[in-house]
Amino acid sequence: MTGQTVRRVAIIGGNRIPFARSNTAYSKLSNQDMLTESIRGLVVKYNLRGEQLGEVVAGAVIKHSRDFNLTREAVLSAGLAPETPCYDIQQACGTGLAAAIQVANKIALGQIEAGIAGGSDTTSDAPIAVSEGMRSVLLELNRAKTGKQRLSALSRLRLKHFVPLTPANKEPRTKMAMGDHCQVTAKEWNISREAQDELACASHQKLAAAYEEGFFDTLVSPMAGLTKDNVLRADTTVEKLAKLKPCFDKVNGTMTAGNSTNLTDGASAVLLASEEWAAERNLPVQAYLTFGETAAVDFVDKKEGLLMAPAYAVPKMLKRAGLTLQDFDFYEIHEAFAAQVLATLAAWEDEKFCKEKLGLDAPLGSIDMTKLNVKGSSLATGHPFAATGGRVIATLAQLLDQKGSGRGLISICAAGGQGITAILEK
Repeated sequence: MTGQTVRRVAIIGGNRIPFARSNTAYSKLSNQDMLTESIRGLVVKYNLRGEQLGEVVAGAVIKHSRDFNLTREAVLSAGLAPETPCYDIQQACGTGLAAAIQVANKIALGQIEAGIAGGSDTTSDAPIAVSEGMRSVLLELNRAKTGKQRLSALSRLRLKHFVPLTPANKEPRTKMAMGDHCQVTAKEWNISREAQDELACASHQKLAAAYEEGFFDTLVSPMAGLTKDNVLRADTTVEKLAKLKPCFDKVNGTMTAGNSTNLTDGASAVLLASEEWAAERNLPVQAYLTFGETAAVDFVDKKEGLLMAPAYAVPKMLKRAGLTLQDFDFYEIHEAFAAQVLATLAAWEDEKFCKEKLGLDAPLGSIDMTKLNVKGSSLATGHPFAATGGRVIATLAQLLDQKGSGRGLISICAAGGQGITAILEK
């Protein structure tokens, strides 16, 4: 790893399938089906059929045991050369961006010339496991060598053993759902219901406008009859959102199904490369991935906000880049919940937080809200966990390309008290 010159990493472009509300259009599709289609879209778009890339890195948060080699299987069906190496990663909701940073690092060091990063997730096809009691009986039955031993094993079966174990959307350490954690954060930062509903409404309106103007025509490839995200509600209003009941703290809560992300199915992929590789194939560069950062918080013992890690990652990244929070043309902050976005922004403006938690002399300050999620974000598109990073990168890269120059900030919170951020430049 010594004596190497760090190269610029080009983002050539991205492709994703429309995101779908859980148990709707993609209810019979697997992670492999969706990831394959997203990668195949890149292959067609950039004439990569039969091309051997340096590597493909992707992952899924919710996986069946059959998906132990998910990315490899998807690539073998997507049209790339079978000699293209692949591997899976997983960092909860940050998976897609983490994959892109891994590919980018290898390109920057000259280890590979080009690669694809992506992610897929489906809650429609979530694995359903047998109970511990059933598992114990089945293992004993498998070891049995005589009829008597088999009957003995079966005799231990009880009706309760037939109840399956469904995936739990809760943090293992706290037994609280992500939304429950975020509701605590919303109260801590005094995030109002009105502000959350306004952010959610704006997300839908901006996404609807982006589809109408054709922004996503080259970023989204149809699948299973869908041509756009079916979570999108173009006719939503603040007044309609205000009528929804709280879904976490049902008495005093401010978070609803309207200002929280839906369970969603989908996949995305992004093509990254060295400038030389792109030039050889006459592929225009949309933007460059210049910085990445990760952080984690202690949400168990120190009671930090579960989704507040990006508030720590961004200032670390800004320091390395020699930038301020205001030095950006676009801000892509993943909308897991409207409250989480607003709490993160409030933390950066808070003098006490910035001094005591971040060790800064002054607050990071505020951002120009007209530059935030200008083409909509997760509240409107939906949030297939591992696919969100690819969606955000592709959207921001195209924004910068259309502008002709500029800089964009990506911030994604993730389960387990983690956060991952990046900077794109043109």
